[in-house]
Amino acid sequence: MILPQNFCIAMLITLIAGLTTAVGGAVAFMVRKDNLKILSIGLGFSAGVMIFLSLTDIIPEAGEMLRENFPNMHQWLVFCGFIIGIVAAILIDFFLPDHIDTDELLKPDAPCLHHHKIKRAGLITAIAICVHNFPEGMATFLTTTQNVTIGISVGLAIAIHNIPEGIAVALPIYHVTGKRRYAMMYAALSGISEPLGALIGMFLFSLFIPQILVGILLAAVAGIMVYLSFDTLLPLAKEYGNWHLSMIGIVSGMLFIWVGLILLGE
Repeated sequence: MILPQNFCIAMLITLIAGLTTAVGGAVAFMVRKDNLKILSIGLGFSAGVMIFLSLTDIIPEAGEMLRENFPNMHQWLVFCGFIIGIVAAILIDFFLPDHIDTDELLKPDAPCLHHHKIKRAGLITAIAICVHNFPEGMATFLTTTQNVTIGISVGLAIAIHNIPEGIAVALPIYHVTGKRRYAMMYAALSGISEPLGALIGMFLFSLFIPQILVGILLAAVAGIMVYLSFDTLLPLAKEYGNWHLSMIGIVSGMLFIWVGLILLGE
C-alpha cells in the first residue's frame, strides 16, 4: 500500500488533535464550572473555523479535484458527497448519541446521582466519544494529506472541540474511582480513536475508493464538519456560556482562519 502524501504530518496532527481530550481531563480538575465560559468562546471559535473552511475552501477544492475527470457533473458529485457526510454523522448520532449532560457531570456530588449511574455515564460517554471521533480523525487526516494548511486548521478546531469531551469523560470517572490517573487515562483513550480512524480510513480508501473519487470524500468531510459544528459545538458553546460569547468565538474563528489563509496565499 502506497502511503499518501504528507502522511507523517497528517498522522501527527490527527494524534495531537485526538489527545487534547487529555487536556480536557486536566481542566476538569483545575477549573470550576463558573470559569469554563472561556470554553464557550473556544467552541464557537472551533465552529467558526470548521464552517468557514468547509464552505469556502474544502468544498471548492473538492470540486477542482473532480472537475478534470467529471467536467459536466463535478458540482453534483460534490453536492452528493456533502450530503453523504451529513447522513453519516446523523447515523452515528442516531445509533450512539453523544449526549453530554454538563449540569450533572460538572456537579458530581449532586445527591440525585448514584454511584453506578455516574460510573455508567462516564464509561458510556467515553465509548460514545470514541465512536464520534472516528470520522473526525478521518476528516483531519484526509484534509491534511490534500492540503497541510487546511489540515492544521481543521486539527486546531477539532482539538478545541475535544477539550469539553475530555471533561465529560474525566469527571464521572474521577468521582467513582477517586483517582485522577484513571480519569486522565480514560479521557486520553477516548481521543485515541482519532488516529485509529485515520489509519483505518486510509486503509479502506486505498483498497476500495479510486483516487479520482477522493474529491467526493473531501466533500463528505465538509458535510461531517458542518454537521458537527451545528449539532455539537454550537449547542455546547451556548451551554458553557451564552450566545453572545458563542458569537464572539464564531466570528473570531472565521476572521482568524480567513486572515491565515490570505497570509499563506491559499
